[in-house]
Amino acid sequence: MTNKELADLIFPNITKTIFDYEKMYPERNLKEGAKVVRFAPSPTGFMHIGNMMSAVINYCLAKASGGVFFLRNEDTDQARSVDGAVDFIYHILNYYQISPDEYEKQGKIVGNYGPYIQSERIEIYHTFIKYLIEIGRAYPCFLTPEELEEIREEQAKRKKRIGIYGRYAKYRYTSNEELAKKIQNGEKYVIRFRSEGDFNRKFVFEDLTQGKIEFPENDIDVPIMKSENLLPTYHFAHVVDDHLMRTTHVVRGNEWMSSIPLHYELFKAFGYKMPKYIHTSLILKKDEENGTIRKISKRKDPEALMFYYEEKGYPVPAVIDAVLTIANSNYEEWRTNNPETPFYEFPFSPKKMSTSGALFDLDKLDNISKNYISKMSAGDLYQEYLNWALKYNKDIASLLEKYKEETILFLNIEREIKKPRKDYENYSSIFPKSWYMYDEEWPEEPNYELMKITDKEEIINIMEEYLNNYYNSSASQDEWFNQIKTLAEKMGYASDMKEYKENPLNYKGNVADFTTVMRVVLTTKNMTPNLYDIMKILGKDRMLKRLEIFKEKYLN
Repeated sequence: MTNKELADLIFPNITKTIFDYEKMYPERNLKEGAKVVRFAPSPTGFMHIGNMMSAVINYCLAKASGGVFFLRNEDTDQARSVDGAVDFIYHILNYYQISPDEYEKQGKIVGNYGPYIQSERIEIYHTFIKYLIEIGRAYPCFLTPEELEEIREEQAKRKKRIGIYGRYAKYRYTSNEELAKKIQNGEKYVIRFRSEGDFNRKFVFEDLTQGKIEFPENDIDVPIMKSENLLPTYHFAHVVDDHLMRTTHVVRGNEWMSSIPLHYELFKAFGYKMPKYIHTSLILKKDEENGTIRKISKRKDPEALMFYYEEKGYPVPAVIDAVLTIANSNYEEWRTNNPETPFYEFPFSPKKMSTSGALFDLDKLDNISKNYISKMSAGDLYQEYLNWALKYNKDIASLLEKYKEETILFLNIEREIKKPRKDYENYSSIFPKSWYMYDEEWPEEPNYELMKITDKEEIINIMEEYLNNYYNSSASQDEWFNQIKTLAEKMGYASDMKEYKENPLNYKGNVADFTTVMRVVLTTKNMTPNLYDIMKILGKDRMLKRLEIFKEKYLN
């Protein structure tokens, strides 16, 4: 029996050839230097920060070169697929405004190189596997799970490499007639690639991040088609897809580096040119418990999953900037020099990637995010904050809608100045620092953060005197402060800080102590944004009400 006859027995319904698919998916008509890249996650889990880094890098490569960024759903491992994972991938790409040029969603294909879902490309894979059988580079293997386990145990005992190679590759030496008989008897099998490599020979592979690396050739006959559902393995499918979709650059995690010998041989078996590879570093973090540096964990670290950043309310540009900061060592400097330039115009360089691991620091993200939020207009910040609250905290959203004007005024305090305040690292951090502006949130038992002046009657006298005899809602900030200083002097407090430092015993305290009293009564806090602005937003009636609450707590 010939190889062609064996291939026809296994794939009787496959009538196309690999050359037919070459015509169906021709070279792309793009300008010289344009990069064709893919984001190809597996829906076996929800999108994580490593996926995000890969997606952002791919987007930069495509946009900067006038190329193509496409999404491929690699769903061949269907036993481990997670419900909702595919929808979440689309959501994240859309949310972070890194939408692919080509994709497939809900039966709609955008692009000329689909289907973009691997489980819909089975006929294509079977055509390519059939071709390998015809040229003697693949064969059916009937090793049972029990036999495979025995081989693994023997190899481990003898301290040999684990895998099906050499004498362990039992069915590569079996005649086509015997193989056909087993198939006709209904025995279960996988299709294995017939390697021609020699583990003792080396070849040189050039990774765009790590440079030239020497590898031993692959000599293992790996499965390329599973027995269940006849789907291809990842290793085989990605070779076929990247060739037919005309992928020029592959961005993937460093953990795939060990697969290079196999992928190199698979591309070589078809006579295809490999894409260029960019292997990204592991994403690391500092362990809070023991201070060691370790790989970020989807199980231990909430920030490993992309749910985290949206739920916390980190602005989209801040997250992308944080990711690119760990992806390229010169990104931070570029962003400083190009504060308004879209991130995808950054000249990403694989050579600027860390080869030892990329340390992802939430404090760094917080600083990037604080800086970004500080530059937003109060109106824009209010709208983004409201959008976040409508999704994640309906109670806060109700307050924001009720107190829209007051909230915008509060968010604008010390914002439109040369060095604006940087209070908020994300939208979820705003309410804990502003709740006191909403009467509905005032606690029944306020915890006042009193400082130097603790005498409750003195505090009440200060507030009553000011609100009843000095407060003027139309006063400028300078006029307001002069009112404060006048009253402070009248009540025995120094209005001049220099004089107070020279003669502290002559006074009850200073004007800063005096204003702190007002701040605490009105907000419970001893540290807040500018008190003048807070008082203007609250207005006299609400301030008097808060004074009454203070009096009720301490005089009753």
